[in-house]
Amino acid sequence: MRTPLPLKIAQEEKGKVYIPTTIQLKTPIKHILFGTSSCECEVIQVDKQEIKLSEDIFVALKIPYSSTTQVFIHEEHLYMGPLVGIFTAGFSESMIRPIGERTLFFAKLLAQEKAVGAYVFIFGAKHINWEKGTIDGLFLNHNGWETVEVPFPNVVYDRLPNRRTEKHKALREIKQRMQHEYLIPWFNPGFFDKWEIHQLLEGDHRVSTYLPETHKSPTFTLIERMLSKYQHVYIKPANGSLGLGIYQVLFDREAGNYYCRYRDADGKNRLQRFSSIESFINTHFRNRQLEHYIVQQGIHLLRNDHKTIDFRIHTNKDEKGKWQVSVMAGKMAGRGSVTTHLNNGGAVRTLTEIFPDVEECKKVTDSLKQAALSLSEAIDSRQKGHIGELGFDLGIDKNGSVWLFEANSKPGRSIFSHPKLRKFDKLSSRLPLQYAVYLTETTIKKPEEVYK
Repeated sequence: MRTPLPLKIAQEEKGKVYIPTTIQLKTPIKHILFGTSSCECEVIQVDKQEIKLSEDIFVALKIPYSSTTQVFIHEEHLYMGPLVGIFTAGFSESMIRPIGERTLFFAKLLAQEKAVGAYVFIFGAKHINWEKGTIDGLFLNHNGWETVEVPFPNVVYDRLPNRRTEKHKALREIKQRMQHEYLIPWFNPGFFDKWEIHQLLEGDHRVSTYLPETHKSPTFTLIERMLSKYQHVYIKPANGSLGLGIYQVLFDREAGNYYCRYRDADGKNRLQRFSSIESFINTHFRNRQLEHYIVQQGIHLLRNDHKTIDFRIHTNKDEKGKWQVSVMAGKMAGRGSVTTHLNNGGAVRTLTEIFPDVEECKKVTDSLKQAALSLSEAIDSRQKGHIGELGFDLGIDKNGSVWLFEANSKPGRSIFSHPKLRKFDKLSSRLPLQYAVYLTETTIKKPEEVYK
């Protein structure tokens, strides 16, 4: 990992840039760039480990403040930054909580900028000035949030909050324009469709063994057959999230009854009995077609304290563009709950809390880590665009086999509420910015890898 350098202003100078002698120059530098802004400069090398810009250059490049920066040299150009824009929606009028309930999440992200050596800001559609080629970006400093005019960024980190917003025509056009007209790489585009991800992974022999049997648009007959084979199945919306709209259907062979677990509109966990699959379907899907749902094999998961457990694993690309596991945690199901989500009464546990035996804990950790990294690489190699982070819900059955329940392109952060996992909150906030640095440098030096 390259070390960020302090950036200072030389008050009395004009047109000059001072850089350390440790930065090797193959040719004389003629231009300095910050985001999409640039100007001519004279570069002077000094012994100090810092970058110093004359004030006219600092102003011309629209650098918001003195901080720390990375420096990239390519041919006759010196690149400062990077300038990283985080694109989102749902802004409020308040400068205390400018992104509403998500303000704290974004504050944690921006708090990592100095450690990484980047300038990071939040922006939405209303902050862009296409005529001037600038953005009124939201920055966070010791006085709180402030709006500063900056050039277009080197890279954009997509943090649109939900599928509905993502489909908005105006937001899709912004993304297209920045990528194609300005050649700005954009990472983490798009929420995943469960069925598309299943199909994508099914064809990859490295990871297909992690997939439960899954079918889209199930029929009565198919659900019956799968219940006969597995005793229980899950029926999920193909585009769902947060565990909403999921039904667990169980078959009692002896009594010939079907049981359905689900969460009702009031947030209560329900258990209902039916004499047939038809009566269950007619009760819960009267006005909805099953074509937008998938049916998935039920797995007999490991249990702890008589409660089922699954695991949330976050993976991120690092400063070298390589996948790494940034956090893993166990999630225990709430009483009578169909899922382990916290809003369904679930609880977060560290792996050492669930597996006090050191050997067993290591074995589980290793198998989850291997599965998450293999799945990350498989999705990354088969999806369009640049992916910088993923979240996986994995299960382990009573034989020790690992199963994939869900892959998320924008994983939730509820597991970080656990006191022993808070340190990983910082790491998983820093890694997307480190990946943004990597993506910026690759765009400058090997653009064919970014625009392939």
